[in-house]
Amino acid sequence: MAEQGKGGGRPWGRMVTALVLLWGAPGVLGAQERYDVILRNGRVLDGSGNPWFRADVGIRGDRIVAVGNLAEAKGGVERDVTGLYVAPGFIDTHTHAGEGLARAELSHARPLLAQGITTVLVNPDGGGPVDLATQRNAFLRNGIGVNVAQMIGHGALRQAVMGMEDRRPTAGEMERMKAILLAALQEGAWGFSAGPFYAPGSFSDTREHVELAKVAAPFGVPYQSHIRDEADYTVGLLAAIEEVITVAREAGIPGVVTHIKALGPNVWGFSQAIVHRIERARGEGVEVWADQYPYEASATGLGAALLPRWAEAGGQDSLRARLADPTTRARLRQEVSENLARRGGADRIQFRRYPRDPSIEGRRLSEVARERGLDPVDLCLEYFRQGSPSIVSFNMDEGDIRTFMRQPWTMTASDGDLVPWMEGVPHPRAYGTFPRKIRRYVVEEGVVDLAFAVRSMTSLPAQVYRFPDRGRLQPGMAADVVVFDLERVRDPATYEEPHRLAEGMVHVFVNGKAVVLDGVFTGERPGRVLQKGR
Repeated sequence: MAEQGKGGGRPWGRMVTALVLLWGAPGVLGAQERYDVILRNGRVLDGSGNPWFRADVGIRGDRIVAVGNLAEAKGGVERDVTGLYVAPGFIDTHTHAGEGLARAELSHARPLLAQGITTVLVNPDGGGPVDLATQRNAFLRNGIGVNVAQMIGHGALRQAVMGMEDRRPTAGEMERMKAILLAALQEGAWGFSAGPFYAPGSFSDTREHVELAKVAAPFGVPYQSHIRDEADYTVGLLAAIEEVITVAREAGIPGVVTHIKALGPNVWGFSQAIVHRIERARGEGVEVWADQYPYEASATGLGAALLPRWAEAGGQDSLRARLADPTTRARLRQEVSENLARRGGADRIQFRRYPRDPSIEGRRLSEVARERGLDPVDLCLEYFRQGSPSIVSFNMDEGDIRTFMRQPWTMTASDGDLVPWMEGVPHPRAYGTFPRKIRRYVVEEGVVDLAFAVRSMTSLPAQVYRFPDRGRLQPGMAADVVVFDLERVRDPATYEEPHRLAEGMVHVFVNGKAVVLDGVFTGERPGRVLQKGR
């Protein structure tokens, strides 16, 4: 019995040893163990959705090695986090930060770290490069503050093989797209993203997506789609939701309706019908998910918002030729006018970034048109000829936002980009998504509770994208950890002044390294480019 009690080779001894390693029992493990980091007496939200429990967290190297009572243990860095919440690092499942993270002046990722984000998925909406190895090297050149998981985009495949042609691919072109997709998946891509709302993805049909998704399915990655229509532009919102379900069902792949929304007054209130369709599909065994940002405004390009897709076929030169032809211009003017009405009119469009004319950035379309003595539609047509500005579009209903947020299959995602303050006016979601959800929708309005919200930011995206060692705060997992003060968490970024860092993150660790300590950025860049299967 004495030998068993010392944790010898018998089953009972092995069980005791395992429990000690898991919980760090004081007096047995504590006096012997030393950790690189100990966070003491925190309110641990482990990412599961369960309520918090009080525990210490021990980190060694890049791993969480103990969650429990570490009263007798010692740490190289120790912090008493009494009254603070300790959670897994947040995972942003849809971000346009990739281009910024590859730049030396932005690779620190501070706007992301200030929100508690420790891992981002890049190349959404069917975009990004087809050469993931080159992109990965660009991230690593300067070091990065967060982990990056790459996706491979359908639109990128199509453009690489077919350019901007509005037609179905030939058999040979389809095989070339499949080959590029397969190579990206073998490089470690975590998702197959699509944007059938955008050209050239809009020139594809559902069958094309199904056939390509079948290539991705054996790799266990989701099909993430900026759906074909978030309003009533073409097929309609509900049919676009059904397209994702069809791809998921027929390809045998998880489907993600990314930045789920009902865009514009014509479809406000459709959230219940969407929930019904997703629940019905899940009941039939189809794995369907969604992600969402907690804002009433979307962001895109002015052309993407207002131009009919037929006008974009062939690229910018073809669009200019159509605008120069009086008959085609008249048709374009009519359709742009209808699409502007779908978004609620010129008062609901705010310019974000336009290097050709920075004076319009941060201002409404209605204001600029009035100042220049033009009808808003005619001003838009002139911008399309020169090159389209990026915009914020105020077109969501709060009731729909809350309905989507309450669903257990909805993750949190920013859809934000990462640009220096001197390069335009981004959507504030790039700086505030995760704290905003906590402050407004948990603390102030009680739409969801804190554990539910944290789950949507951690274990749920890890489950959907099959991250094996992130999203949960437990021994053996990667040491991506956030410690936040719930009373101080907030999102100062506004639509007029979006470059304001979020507040309330006291400590943030990425792969065991402190990137925020005592509320101060440390300058460390310990992020990695994660490769699925490696």
